[in-house]
Amino acid sequence: MTLHWQDTQAEIHKVVVGPMDNNVYVVRCRQTGEAVLIDAANEHERLLELCGALGVRTVLETHGHWDHIQAIPAVRDAGYEVGVTAEDAAMLDSYDYLLTDEEAIQVGRLRLHCLHTPGHTPGSMSFRLEGSPILFSGDTLFPGGPGATKFEGGNFATIINSIQQRMFSALDANTIVLPGHGLQTTIGKETPHLQEWIDRGW
Repeated sequence: MTLHWQDTQAEIHKVVVGPMDNNVYVVRCRQTGEAVLIDAANEHERLLELCGALGVRTVLETHGHWDHIQAIPAVRDAGYEVGVTAEDAAMLDSYDYLLTDEEAIQVGRLRLHCLHTPGHTPGSMSFRLEGSPILFSGDTLFPGGPGATKFEGGNFATIINSIQQRMFSALDANTIVLPGHGLQTTIGKETPHLQEWIDRGW
């Protein structure tokens, strides 16, 4: 576990787990100590340790692919509720509540805004931290392009539209993008390459 980023209102902790090197994030309100975990991906013992140490109250899933959900049964057994979109809910064995587009999740005094960004999966959800330049993009946007769309339920035109409309058009260039795998990037760094991605088709 590392403290990955912080400002006056929030801390973001990051751990990389499982065979697919999934990024798991904990977003913590510095004023109240309340936190959420984004993507209960794998290595549930490590994640439960994080949840206990950092005051996690609930778990938010960016989407329902197997590599992002392996720890869900264990975290639910430990008493943490799990939220996922209706479109991806059937991919999970179990969950507790549904996430909806433009809903704001309260985390202490923080607000995480849900942005439905389909394309990688029909129900892919990104999360924007109000008042901080942070976007959790799941597997929708990475350094160098969109997430894969070759899996069942994936659609390249849809993911391009999600990135263009919900991210590039809506967010400041200095917004830090924290994806579901690999390194972070920024909206400003990726925006100039959109046409290249469209032209190459992936």
